[in-house]
Amino acid sequence: MIEYAFNCPYCWESISVLIDGSISKQKYIEDCEVCCNPIEISLKIFNSEVMDFQAHSREQ
Repeated sequence: MIEYAFNCPYCWESISVLIDGSISKQKYIEDCEVCCNPIEISLKIFNSEVMDFQAHSREQ
C-alpha cells in the first residue's frame, strides 16, 4: 500500500489515502476525513509509484 497526501478540493485540509500499488489505473470516490464531502479520485501507478493523481469535487 502507498500512502498519498493531498488537499481536499472542498475544505483544502491536507488528507491522505492508502493506494493499492498493484492496480495501474484507478478511479473511485472517497469521502474527505475532515469535511465528509465526496472526492472523485483518479490515479495512475507505475512501478509502485504514483505517476498521476487527481482529486476533484463531485459535480452535483
